[in-house]
Amino acid sequence: MQSLNTPKPIETDDALDVTRILARAFGDDPMMLWLFPDEDGREGRLAQWFDVMLTHKYGPLGHCERTTGAAAFWTPPGTVEQHPDEETLARISDLLGEQMARLGEMLELVGAAAPQEPHWYLAVLGADPATQGNGHGAALLLSGLAKADAAGLPTHLESSKQDNIGFYERFGFTVRDEIHVPGGGPTLWSMWREARGDVRG
Repeated sequence: MQSLNTPKPIETDDALDVTRILARAFGDDPMMLWLFPDEDGREGRLAQWFDVMLTHKYGPLGHCERTTGAAAFWTPPGTVEQHPDEETLARISDLLGEQMARLGEMLELVGAAAPQEPHWYLAVLGADPATQGNGHGAALLLSGLAKADAAGLPTHLESSKQDNIGFYERFGFTVRDEIHVPGGGPTLWSMWREARGDVRG
């Protein structure tokens, strides 16, 4: 019998559960609070946001896993990001409203600061607050790191919550840079981890 925090691929039928988990996980995240400043209905909009990220961005292109209480979206090197179609852009615009310009500015800054060498990228990692402390996030992180290590490749992420830096540092990440989003935006901590282990087989 599998443990409740054993990673498994996210299937199509998991989308509703996964997006609700991530909405709760990011309910107090500075980046999400900045993009979704209106508290009324925020959790529902966050769930829709992560549905767009899963179904239109990372699901088709990335490596997405879940446990019963957490989810992670990775992209391996060589992933060619597709421009969102009109329907997807309309969904994002409806969700963000006048904050759409904030998203564009933030993505431009993150893109300019992104490492150029081949690496695995951890785009999203979140655990439901009700399950935090039970190893769900760690299990998903270790699963992705094992794949990167097996390929002899480093990993990269941006943490938008300072409290999470210590968690990632325990797995070998170090802060490389700080990205300060203007206009009252949050700080993002760009973190990097070199590959570990004998990858020559």
